[in-house]
Amino acid sequence: MENIDPIDIEILRLLQADATLTNKEIAFRLHRSVATVHERVKRLKREGYIKKMVAILDRKKINQGLIAFSQVLLNDHAAETLAGFEREVAKFSEVMECFQMTGTFDFILRIATTDMDAYHLFYRNKLATLPNIRSVQSFFVLSETKSETAYPL
Repeated sequence: MENIDPIDIEILRLLQADATLTNKEIAFRLHRSVATVHERVKRLKREGYIKKMVAILDRKKINQGLIAFSQVLLNDHAAETLAGFEREVAKFSEVMECFQMTGTFDFILRIATTDMDAYHLFYRNKLATLPNIRSVQSFFVLSETKSETAYPL
């Protein structure tokens, strides 16, 4: 975390907890001027510390009750094959996250769908149609004990 100081870190903590805070509210909490906070937030965005500011929805209220973690193993590990898989899987609205991994599988996907029928359709009509997939192993979430979006600073 180079190029940021304790004030920047506090701004980041506050925004991670509540991205709707105004610069005025942040300035009040940090005993700084609104102009100072405004400039710092702009710089933190420009330098990529803040990638985007979003609302986190309750997935059950928007009918996305089934979460699956799918491990994907590819047949070929050439750079273009890996990149092609990433490009294609990123197009699927059901895929919330895609990580290239070390270990037995090449990728792990977090997939959100309405229910098992919707997951089955996603798997059959989208994921399984991608080239070079050797195997997919999926695990379904039974309960959620902790879900955080804020990184410790």
